[in-house]
Amino acid sequence: MSIDADLLIERRRLRRSLTTWRVATVIAAAGAIGALVIGLDGPGFVEKRQAHIARIPVSGLIRSDRDRIKMLDEVAKSGARAVIVAIDSPGGTVTGSDGLYTALRRLAEKRPMVALVEGMAASGAYAAALGADEIIAGRNSLVGSIGVIIQFPNVSGLLNSVGVEVEEVKSTPLKAAPSGLVPTSPEARQALQAVVDDSYAWFKDLVKTRRGLDDSLTQTVSSGRVWTGAQALEMKLVDRLGDQETALAWLAEAHGIDKTLPVRDWKTSRSAADEIRLSTRVLAWLAEAAGWPALAQNLRTEAPALSTALDGVLAVWHPPTGQ
Repeated sequence: MSIDADLLIERRRLRRSLTTWRVATVIAAAGAIGALVIGLDGPGFVEKRQAHIARIPVSGLIRSDRDRIKMLDEVAKSGARAVIVAIDSPGGTVTGSDGLYTALRRLAEKRPMVALVEGMAASGAYAAALGADEIIAGRNSLVGSIGVIIQFPNVSGLLNSVGVEVEEVKSTPLKAAPSGLVPTSPEARQALQAVVDDSYAWFKDLVKTRRGLDDSLTQTVSSGRVWTGAQALEMKLVDRLGDQETALAWLAEAHGIDKTLPVRDWKTSRSAADEIRLSTRVLAWLAEAAGWPALAQNLRTEAPALSTALDGVLAVWHPPTGQ
């Protein structure tokens, strides 16, 4: 009888210990999830809820970016009193630039917004700048390159030189054309030109409408060339020359924004995928330690993946190269 009593006491002790560990695991998992949420929001999680001026950097190649669109929508719900869009980009895809412009316009309807060209606002990056109420550029920054381009390599000559002939069977002549593996047909080239022309018409109309230009000046500035900030001012592509202090002064003058408010950077986390994968592994380990193997397996196999593919036609500046 004493042995049975000892076993019963030991089982109860083990059960209490297991319950304690499971509770501790749940608390740790909740803490890890909270850290992940705050970590993905970036530094200044609390500060962004306080009154400030949001500074949104736009740099590098612009592409479709759901994280950035979501971030811009969050700015409208934050303590930001105004927005400075700091641009240094050669442009990007038409789809990505259009999406960024649309998101900036949506934000500009709720917060005063000024675009600041710090280095370059070319092609699709200039389209994004048009989403702001005011455009300020540095004296020697590069602005413009209003146009659209599609480029693709054609290696058919190289293949012929090594005796390789590519054969195709397809539903219609324009399916998957041009492929770059066979000479581009006039019909395929014409179809691509129609795509470029349509996107170019959208771009020119956007410039004309947002900058209030007449047809003649719109045609002049839409030649595809870039302009210095000073030249862009003459072409009415920007409103004034200056820097961030100029932008703050304009916000104070035009909208009564206190220019002594702190300026806080808003950025999407480019290492978000890595943070999610790491946190997922931690949570999987905790779930397994808590005695939930099925949950642990799901966490390991369903970690999100991020796409890095570009999306279609480009509105991007290409520096000229020698012949």
